[in-house]
Amino acid sequence: MVSTARTWFVRTLCAAALAAGMVGIAAAQQPIKIGFSMALTGGLAGAGKGALIAMEIWRDDVNKKGGLLGRPVQLVYYDDATQPANVPGIYTKLLEVDKVDLVVSAYGTNLIAPAMPIIMRKKLVFPSLFGLGVNEEFNYDRYFQIMPSGPDPKVDWTRGFFALAMEQNPKPRTVAIVAADAEFALNAAAGARKNAQNAGLKIVYDKTYPPATTDYTPIVRAIQATNPDIVFVGSYPPDSVGMVKAANEVGLKTKLFGGGMVGLQFAAIQKNLGPMLNGIVNYDFWVPEPTLKFSGVEEFLAKYREAAKGKGVDPYGHYLPPYAYAYLQVLGQAVEATKSLDHGKLAEHMHKTEYDTVVGKVKFGKNGEWARSRVLQVQFRDVQPDNLEQFAGPGKRIVLYPKEWKSGDIVYPYKQ
Repeated sequence: MVSTARTWFVRTLCAAALAAGMVGIAAAQQPIKIGFSMALTGGLAGAGKGALIAMEIWRDDVNKKGGLLGRPVQLVYYDDATQPANVPGIYTKLLEVDKVDLVVSAYGTNLIAPAMPIIMRKKLVFPSLFGLGVNEEFNYDRYFQIMPSGPDPKVDWTRGFFALAMEQNPKPRTVAIVAADAEFALNAAAGARKNAQNAGLKIVYDKTYPPATTDYTPIVRAIQATNPDIVFVGSYPPDSVGMVKAANEVGLKTKLFGGGMVGLQFAAIQKNLGPMLNGIVNYDFWVPEPTLKFSGVEEFLAKYREAAKGKGVDPYGHYLPPYAYAYLQVLGQAVEATKSLDHGKLAEHMHKTEYDTVVGKVKFGKNGEWARSRVLQVQFRDVQPDNLEQFAGPGKRIVLYPKEWKSGDIVYPYKQ
């Protein structure tokens, strides 16, 4: 009887241990879910789809190496349709229904900010993709921005454009500032205004235009009437195309033109505008110049080009995709280094660590922005009409600033 009881007890212990082991194995095999919204339709769909391709490449690369913490990675995402009003509901669903382990942001200032209150309430780490000055309003200590704008994002983002201008001879004296009446462009214009004032430039034109504007010729004529030495534009892709075409039509006469024009980084727009781009100096974050060959970036772009075929996205992926890959690289490296999905531990690690990514070294400052700005100023050169392939390699977007990444000298003044 005693032997039978002992046998039953041992068998029960073994069964419990086996069950616990099976539960542990099952838990280890459960995917780590990373949730986000992304613009897959609407005005930012082209960029959003390109970002998603990059993120899926990262997921596949990580899973081929065994995942994170020995678990496969799963991306859980929904289309925000480029509508800020859709974002809160998406992140609520990701957290409450899908039970994601980690989150990252959508693409762009206007679509990052609406998620912030939810993220903050949950005390989540929030790697963000190309938001300008978003955290100045929230001061959230678990926000980390992959765009290399710098510790004072609005000012750092436009600093190079004005630094270049003031190095020229004769020095400019006046500036026109024009921007779309929307969050990103307004932030860019605020930084431009401060940099202009710091440089001692007189602002002779400072206006916004409605995002729904379609005819930019009257705007450019009004700017030209003030005869500015510099014209700084903060614009979104459709506006950027309209402003460049209007400047060409009017025959804009100024010494430096560009600065904050989103869209001029995309190959399809570059092909569309062709020689009208020549001489424009504009921000960028990565171009195929020999000074920017960071470890892994060319291998990533080769995968991107293959994955992008037939999907209606930028075929080269020079602008956004490397950073979409990199912000997941940072998150993944933090998870592996801390051996944890604890958001407090992840945030602590991300604040103190310099990361190796396909866009180079990434180190965050106290406010979650890059500790040091690396916003490029590039100048379009010798762009030929109707030729997409010319933008695949070097020589068409010369890096002028910062000096450590410089690949050529400025052609000044601006001539059409």
